[in-house]
Amino acid sequence: MTFLMRGRNESAVYFEHELDLSRTQPWLATRGGKLFPLVLHALAQTLHERERLNRFTLGSRMYQRTSVQLSFAAKKKISDDAPLATVKRGFAREEGLAEVERALGGGVEEARSDRKSVIDKELGILLALPAFILTFLLAVQKRLYRWGLGPKSLTDTDPLFASAFVANLGSIQLDAAYHHLYEWGNCPLFVTVGKVRGDRLTMRYTFDERVEDGHYCARSLEMFKQRVEDPASWIAASE
Repeated sequence: MTFLMRGRNESAVYFEHELDLSRTQPWLATRGGKLFPLVLHALAQTLHERERLNRFTLGSRMYQRTSVQLSFAAKKKISDDAPLATVKRGFAREEGLAEVERALGGGVEEARSDRKSVIDKELGILLALPAFILTFLLAVQKRLYRWGLGPKSLTDTDPLFASAFVANLGSIQLDAAYHHLYEWGNCPLFVTVGKVRGDRLTMRYTFDERVEDGHYCARSLEMFKQRVEDPASWIAASE
């Protein structure tokens, strides 16, 4: 597969779930929680358990990740002209939902503040360069990553080097969309969360099928769906 299909979008498979939140919403209400942290936590734990989904391709080779890193974007302000701030975070296997909620609250507020993140500073330097120099540097950097020689300091902060990218479109009152995969980086899974309508939620996925076959992927996403629909079945009341 990696020899026949060289790019992520050439290898993309699209999938949709409609989730029933009739048990989720009352459960979240009793603990004062929000849906999006639960979605991230459920996805991270699914990736920990279904490890073959947590892989990526580089050239014609496949690699297994040793950690779960999720990226997501937040509008700095709810307006047409407000920029997007991207958060990338590691999710440990032993981490509970309450810990995720606390960490995400601080992370989103930090991203929405006027303080520049590490990736913002890096981009500021790159975008100040003449276009031909920037094009050359990006080509060199992409080749280095392909050979496994890319600077780790850059991949650690780059949101497109992640297990999955999650876009909460419902937070800006949009329905879930099918999103393309980025050829830059190594992220093989893009997840969009739509607007909640009553007790229904649509989620859409774009997946690089070279990572694993469709049966394994579908079973993994079904596990994720069930965990969002019935959090009480796997999250302890004390969390």
